[in-house]
Amino acid sequence: MQMAELIKELKRIAAIEDAAIWKRVAEELERPTRSRRVVNLSRINRFCNNDETIIVPGKVLSSGELNKKVVIAAWAFSEAAKEKIKGANSEAIYIEELIKKNPKGSGVRIIG
Repeated sequence: MQMAELIKELKRIAAIEDAAIWKRVAEELERPTRSRRVVNLSRINRFCNNDETIIVPGKVLSSGELNKKVVIAAWAFSEAAKEKIKGANSEAIYIEELIKKNPKGSGVRIIG
């Protein structure tokens, strides 16, 4: 899915489901590319709990270790980050997949 389409879909779902989290993610993704969030796995590991669902409105990079079982949704992942996430028995999904799984956005936390 292209960025513009994703932003449009996030705003649509936010209005339909009355879910402020999707509106916030859309606003984050509308920023210029150089202002978008880039988050390393070490930061995710530090600020997340086991069995938590988090969203990164930007890109996830592989620096650091991940030793918690989490679901990470993001716009993009580095290949090395995907491998480390998979190795930690966690799940790396794209934002549009998370919208389909959880349209209300309940229990989802923004990291970045």
